[in-house]
Amino acid sequence: MRVLGVDPGLTRCGVGVVEGVAGRPLTMLGVGVVRTPADAELGQRLVAIEQGIEQWLDEHRPEFVAVERVFSQHNVRTVMGTAQASAVAMLCASRRGIPVALHTPSEVKAAVTGSGRADKLQVGAMVTRLLRLDAPPKPADAADALALAICHIWRAPAVNRLQQAHEQARRAHLSVKKVTR
Repeated sequence: MRVLGVDPGLTRCGVGVVEGVAGRPLTMLGVGVVRTPADAELGQRLVAIEQGIEQWLDEHRPEFVAVERVFSQHNVRTVMGTAQASAVAMLCASRRGIPVALHTPSEVKAAVTGSGRADKLQVGAMVTRLLRLDAPPKPADAADALALAICHIWRAPAVNRLQQAHEQARRAHLSVKKVTR
């Protein structure tokens, strides 16, 4: 499984590609940051993020895109910018028919470090260890993007099994309803 992780942000949008399967060593295929100038017009910044993500999609051809789910913060401007960058990433993937998964920051931290309350240093250290890197990716947005990809690779099989079980139960319930009518 090849996953592009996206840590959305208007100034720094972290991107990282990881390949592998749950239970086996993972491989980093690329990591970086799509940057936009803070003083640029919002529309121009969103176009720059789109162009950057499109380049990553062209170069790495991921099977899935994992994006950090936007959560409420006290700073509404930060939340809005993060949500806008997140929407661009989802749009780019969806336009190509690539499935998008959203993961909360605490899900990602728990998957990678074992604690949903881990700090950025702990996440960076575990990403470095899990991907057998010489040093933590910098800035932290890049490490977070890799953590998102790792989280998706590890969580996707369990989530898929749960969805399949739910669908089977739903079908069974509908079959019982038809028989009893």
